[in-house]
Amino acid sequence: MRNIWTIVGKEIRSYFVSPVAYVVLTGFLLLGGWFFFNLLSRFNLLLSLYTQFQAGATEQLNLNDFVIAPLMNNLSIILVILVPMITMRTFAEEKKGGTYELLLTSPLRTGEIVLGKFLASFVFICIMIGLTAIYPILLIVFGNPEVWVMLAGYIGLLLMATAFVAVGLFTSSVTENQIIAAVSGLVAMLLLYIIGWPAQGAGDVLGPILKYLSVTDHFAELVKGVIDTRALVYFASLIGLALFLTMRSVESLRWR
Repeated sequence: MRNIWTIVGKEIRSYFVSPVAYVVLTGFLLLGGWFFFNLLSRFNLLLSLYTQFQAGATEQLNLNDFVIAPLMNNLSIILVILVPMITMRTFAEEKKGGTYELLLTSPLRTGEIVLGKFLASFVFICIMIGLTAIYPILLIVFGNPEVWVMLAGYIGLLLMATAFVAVGLFTSSVTENQIIAAVSGLVAMLLLYIIGWPAQGAGDVLGPILKYLSVTDHFAELVKGVIDTRALVYFASLIGLALFLTMRSVESLRWR
């Protein structure tokens, strides 16, 4: 475990040495804050209109449905774009800089290298998502949202981001060009994001398969507050598969 945490510490320091971390964090928070402000403004407008024309409207308008759920969906789209920027350098930069050979010839096992880099990216993602906790805190202080539904939504957002990190780690391990790694990761994550869209017209056999492969369908259930074991198994399987493929990719270069 000491080797893994050594890699984690080195990777996290390298994130904050480069300007990429600050650009990603700033962009994520700015976009998240903009979406939150607009969704809350729209909710207040709807609340005032319903109050004027319909009695008991405040019970029909729910903060989770009108603010938190759309915010979670918007943040998930931002993550599709930003996560490849976080993971593109994990292996590709070392290959380009000539330090990859030193890493592979060190006494570290392949699993330790992959897991260390994965955990470092995971910690960075946790920092990103954790900084947005100010939005639900404001709603709790000044409103009356369903806290457990919000918590389930954040669990879903973190699981989706972690799966994207694992996929991005794999795309970075197969190339030495960071741009190619970022674009490949973006395409793979977009595919996982939209693969369920044609499910309704895909038939009784292919349709359910596409829905199950889609991260958005599982994420949507969590945003509603439904913590389904199928969603947890799906995300765990996706993360495990991506890390397994990354290990095989690194291992193939180690013995080449």
